[in-house]
Amino acid sequence: MNFQAEPPNIPEIPPSSPPPPSLGSRIFLGSDGLRSGWSLALYLVMCAVMIFIMQPLVRHVARPLRYTAWSTVVGYLFLVTVIFVAALLLGSIEKRPFGAYGLPVSSAFGKTFWQGVIWGIAALTVLLLVMRGASAFYFGSPVEHGLRALKFAVFWAMVFLLVGFFEEFFFRGPALFSLSRGIGFWWSALILSVAFGAVHIGNKGENPAGAVAAALIGLFFCFTLRRTGNLWFAVGFHASWDWGESYLYGVPDSGSTSPGHLLGSSFHGPSWLTGGSVGPEGSALVFLLIALLFVAFHRFYPAPWDTVA
Repeated sequence: MNFQAEPPNIPEIPPSSPPPPSLGSRIFLGSDGLRSGWSLALYLVMCAVMIFIMQPLVRHVARPLRYTAWSTVVGYLFLVTVIFVAALLLGSIEKRPFGAYGLPVSSAFGKTFWQGVIWGIAALTVLLLVMRGASAFYFGSPVEHGLRALKFAVFWAMVFLLVGFFEEFFFRGPALFSLSRGIGFWWSALILSVAFGAVHIGNKGENPAGAVAAALIGLFFCFTLRRTGNLWFAVGFHASWDWGESYLYGVPDSGSTSPGHLLGSSFHGPSWLTGGSVGPEGSALVFLLIALLFVAFHRFYPAPWDTVA
């Protein structure tokens, strides 16, 4: 007779549940890492701290250039460096690549950037041609010639490329990426575009119409980011628009006129049409232009499947 021993009755041990997250983790961390608000705050604080620490050195370097246009280059180069370094630090903390914040290096100065350059100068030219048709604007004749004209063209292209990098990346880079994780893309785009318009009020010669136009063009740049997936189009558009105003056509740009412009242009007519001291960005026609830009961009850059909603 065979006997088979019964296995001992060993009670099963339930798997241990993970410990509940600490209070600090619940406050600072979400399902996708650092919470949206803290991410934005951290980025802004890092920018502010670097500016505070490095500003005396930059002022010392720029002091011999204070009465020249080169001081503008130094200033914007400093600001671009700060916002890029802060983004790299934020990316290392959040474990995200730099390109996640809107400027992937693989697309640097590629087709999308040059499309933006063409759109920017074309949009400004169309606006000024309409004003010319209304006898409110005259292109004038060149006031710079030869090598001097070429030197100013290159110089202002460099300046406004830096301006494009700074304003697009600061308002529509890590800030938009971080805020969008919390309240959604379009609410974030609206808030940051209003902020973008508001900072223009501080420009000499600016007026409320120009600030509203800046906010709307900022919203358009958010739209281009949504459709293209990066900020290269917006940087190209921004840089070429400013270059066209300040150098090529010699008109006021957000209230200021730059030296060394190519054409001696002039405005004649009511400020609502010409933009007055603001320049073309303060004209009532710019609102129609921005609406047309939205429609045209929607037509030529249809929504990818993952951004239709």
